[in-house]
Amino acid sequence: MNFQPVVLGVVTFIIIGLFHPLIIKAEYYFSYKIWPIFGAIGLVLLAITFFLDGFWAYVLAVAGITCLWSIIELFHQKKRVEKGWFPKNPNRKE
Repeated sequence: MNFQPVVLGVVTFIIIGLFHPLIIKAEYYFSYKIWPIFGAIGLVLLAITFFLDGFWAYVLAVAGITCLWSIIELFHQKKRVEKGWFPKNPNRKE
């Protein structure tokens, strides 16, 4: 039996689940302006996948795409903070 697709599905679920609070904390402490770091990490992870085969290439691809998607989510999180749905960092100067 081939369990790799099931394991990949679980790993994908975990990666996406970890990025939800990561985006909230990143916007809170660093603002949405941290998006280039997410972009750089995502592109590096995707570049690494070109040199790997199999399961780990897929895991890194999922992590890379999730990093790139997080850029969009950072801007959405900024709007959610402006609407008052999430707390604004009182120590951060805009």
